[in-house]
Amino acid sequence: MDVSFLGGPRQQRGVGVVAPFDFALDRELWRWVPDEVSLHLARTPFVPVEVSLDLARVVSEHETLHAAVRALCAVTPEVVAYACASGSFVGGVPGERAMCAAMTQAGEVPSLTTSGALLAALDELDARRIALVTPYTKSVTDALEEYLAAAEIAVVGRAYLGLTREIWRVPYRDVVDMARLAVVGSADALFISCTNLPTYDVIPQLEAELRMPVLSANQVTMWSALRTMGARAVGPYQALVDAAARSGPVALEPDPPPEEAYAGSSGTPEPDLPDRLDPPPFPDEYGGPTG
Repeated sequence: MDVSFLGGPRQQRGVGVVAPFDFALDRELWRWVPDEVSLHLARTPFVPVEVSLDLARVVSEHETLHAAVRALCAVTPEVVAYACASGSFVGGVPGERAMCAAMTQAGEVPSLTTSGALLAALDELDARRIALVTPYTKSVTDALEEYLAAAEIAVVGRAYLGLTREIWRVPYRDVVDMARLAVVGSADALFISCTNLPTYDVIPQLEAELRMPVLSANQVTMWSALRTMGARAVGPYQALVDAAARSGPVALEPDPPPEEAYAGSSGTPEPDLPDRLDPPPFPDEYGGPTG
């Protein structure tokens, strides 16, 4: 059969993605990508280290990034994204900037990281006080909070799982449960960290329930990479990427803080809720520690 009349395939634009060796959510990244864009992934070399600050440092070494970016240059991407939250916040704000500079130098192409993309997304939404959800241990979660504090972002509530492996197996219901624990006081947005944690389908549900923008590591990475090349991410009912979601029911003002919502007839507010909630990690259902 003659198919010459089709004229295809359609011209593609490329996004290079450097991911840790244990990254298991390639398909989730693709869900934010429009049809005319292709993702080209390169993984860092395997190291026998559990998810920890040590692993974050290993997978973000400049020599490792240089090799991965150089490999991706074979397909001439328009932008390169380092898709790892912990690997890009472990060195603080200066470390994240140095990673971007090293990748840009290696490939002579605009480069970004998940943690840098997070700050850009929070700026886009004018969010300065956030609730935080992570699958990490306490020490890794603390490091993320320190990174955010250096960028003048306050964490007003958080919840974490305490996992060191197989994070991609966490079901949506546990992400939702953590979000409900983390959102206390007055937060401008919720951030769900770790590119190995599934989030795509749960974002609209949480935005509708919590009445605030919900960001995730994979979402901000793809949003920032596509924006850098002049394209738009695909994410129906997600406030960061869907203009309609920002102006529709999901984008309504959050519920008033406790002192307004529960003021008595005399106008005297009830006592403030804690500004920060750090509940114990969830039970050990995935083989990770609980501490």
